[in-house]
Amino acid sequence: MPILHVCPLSRLHETVAATRASHMVSLMGPGAIVERPAGIAAERHLFLSVSDIVEPLEGHVLAGAEHMERLIAFVRAWERESPLVIHCWFGISRSTAGAYIAACALAPERDEKEIALALRQASPSATPNARFVALADDILGRRGRMVEAIRSIGRGAEAMEGTPFMLQLNHR
Repeated sequence: MPILHVCPLSRLHETVAATRASHMVSLMGPGAIVERPAGIAAERHLFLSVSDIVEPLEGHVLAGAEHMERLIAFVRAWERESPLVIHCWFGISRSTAGAYIAACALAPERDEKEIALALRQASPSATPNARFVALADDILGRRGRMVEAIRSIGRGAEAMEGTPFMLQLNHR
């Protein structure tokens, strides 16, 4: 069964090594530099320079549909023979949104609330970026169900940094 792993930047290298991931998604702000771990080929690394904001803010990059389209295309191209790691700076907002979006994109038959509850169970601190989720909901034609499912699990527990976790995908 294909598995997504989520972690903060500080735990990226150890997470990739421990999981033997072949693919990686970095969701980092403008100007951030991420040293790609050994074992992740350049063509298997998606770097999206996007800020963890939900409204325009000077000096930051507001996520747009093009960012979520690139994320969805990347996860759909992943052959799912080995894990994929999604990370952001703290492992709480952008990366958890990325994992939720990936799970919804890769399992279109799976209920959005079921995926959101699995996310909450795997990560008490997960607080997926609402803009990422809304954009992906529209792209995936989920008719607001992704947004509502994330709203229903509420804000995650306060944390300085998320703990690495895994999210299994159901697939046909």
